[in-house]
Amino acid sequence: MHSAFSACEYEVPITPSPTQKVQEPLLGDWTSTDGKEKMKVRKLDDSIYIVYYDGDLFRAYHSDIAETPFVSVQDLNSNDRKYAYVVWKLSDDGKTLSLRSVNKLIPKETKDSATVAALLTKNVRNPELFGEEIEFSKEK
Repeated sequence: MHSAFSACEYEVPITPSPTQKVQEPLLGDWTSTDGKEKMKVRKLDDSIYIVYYDGDLFRAYHSDIAETPFVSVQDLNSNDRKYAYVVWKLSDDGKTLSLRSVNKLIPKETKDSATVAALLTKNVRNPELFGEEIEFSKEK
């Protein structure tokens, strides 16, 4: 099964710290449009989300670079606590959330956030950077 966060394989977050505060419209319970995947997004503090997704716990925060709304997503269930890089888009009415994870072009060995940010900035317009888009609808 392909999930938005399945690509937790990077050593570092995109930005060392959050670039903006938690956005209230992202909080809540979400279900993928095919009904197969459920995601709960909660606020941990002013700038950190806790995400319960497909039986796993993740910590996420905004890592905006290159005018693109990335989030750094950390897998809390695994011992090595690696990261996934995800781009999100919320519909104007706040009812649909689209997620696309970065799946190529960034070497997994990259060990510092500055290099990751530079590579993402360079490739942000490259369609090959991202995996398929997964859409979620807000339950409540």
